[in-house]
Amino acid sequence: MYLTNEVKTKLFKQYGKSEKNTGSSESQIALFTHRINHLTGHANNQPKDFSTRQALIKLVGKRKRLLNYLQKTDIERYRKIIGELELRK
Repeated sequence: MYLTNEVKTKLFKQYGKSEKNTGSSESQIALFTHRINHLTGHANNQPKDFSTRQALIKLVGKRKRLLNYLQKTDIERYRKIIGELELRK
């Protein structure tokens, strides 16, 4: 399994300021990015797996909505998270 509890706690500790802070926008964006990267590799190896492709598109949409929310509310946190995860520009 690619997403174990240790990986999740590491992501939440690094981007959510603590391992208990699982609901912050930064930690959710980091978790979605990790899952998107994994599913992208799987979709490239299995081009006929349409359910994975659909899940990937949904995850990208969720991450985009969270990024838009973060950009509207706190531009500094937005710039920091896209810099750390190397998402845009």
